[in-house]
Amino acid sequence: MALKIEKLSKRYDNRWALRDVELDVAEGEIFGIFGGTASGKTALLRVIAGIEKPNGGSVNFDGNGISFAEIEQPSGVTSLFRRKKSDSSSGEERIAAFRNSIAEHSGLILLDEPFCGIDAVERDRLINELQTAKQNGSTVIFASNDFEQIAAVCDRVAVLVKGEVAQIGFPQEVYENPASSAVAAIVGRNNLFTARRLTSTNADLPEFQTIEGSHRIVAQPTEKAALGAINQNVTLAIRPEQVSISFEASFPEDNILKAVVTAIRFLGPTTIIELDANGLRLESRVFRIVGLTVGEQCMIAMPPHRIQVLKN
Repeated sequence: MALKIEKLSKRYDNRWALRDVELDVAEGEIFGIFGGTASGKTALLRVIAGIEKPNGGSVNFDGNGISFAEIEQPSGVTSLFRRKKSDSSSGEERIAAFRNSIAEHSGLILLDEPFCGIDAVERDRLINELQTAKQNGSTVIFASNDFEQIAAVCDRVAVLVKGEVAQIGFPQEVYENPASSAVAAIVGRNNLFTARRLTSTNADLPEFQTIEGSHRIVAQPTEKAALGAINQNVTLAIRPEQVSISFEASFPEDNILKAVVTAIRFLGPTTIIELDANGLRLESRVFRIVGLTVGEQCMIAMPPHRIQVLKN
């Protein structure tokens, strides 16, 4: 069952939960809806499910539009929203509800944070069952505020920011090339810092000076339109796993900065190192720590081809 949404808007009192949302979901696709708190994920699913009336726009399944004259779930649609119905644990109830939704083999399955309260082992089993449902021809809309789940489950994803679609693409594409600073801030950990351009728009590699720390930073080749005016601030971004730490000198062209380790946060398979480079706060993600302690000085490298110039 293919899904097409055009100019969909939803308002609660004076607050817009959705503004002009447009989506095309192919039959048999697992499509992710990702966003932070109050981004509009649940509102979108409730409108698709026929539980809420929109304030504008349309929802079509295989070319057939939903009539919102009477609120009822359209035929061929199964939905799972966050709610608790019994005395069983929320995790057990959610697993049972998830499996019931999949077992119905509906043309369209709507899942709102389906893995909330479910441990990682059981979650992996459910992901496999979801992939089986896809192979059986079901189309799935999977909403979550956990991008790792989105990346593990979904073929494509739409990122919602304040009720509007900020970016659509493959999960890896969205992670590696966020369309704006708003997307970059919520799609995984990211170092975002403000800078002002020093070079002309014709420079092969644009150079910037950071507002905090006054560091000269070279970024990746960037389209002229994204650079903005030379007297305006822009946002630079680099993922923590792309910031390397060294105690020795390195290549200057890799944006080498002196920094002090301010915190070490163990996260299981990886560790986050918090750093202060003369007022510029950064994070580095490493697999293991060797001879690194809080308060120690080190050198950090940020390769230009890893530094993105983002729209504010």
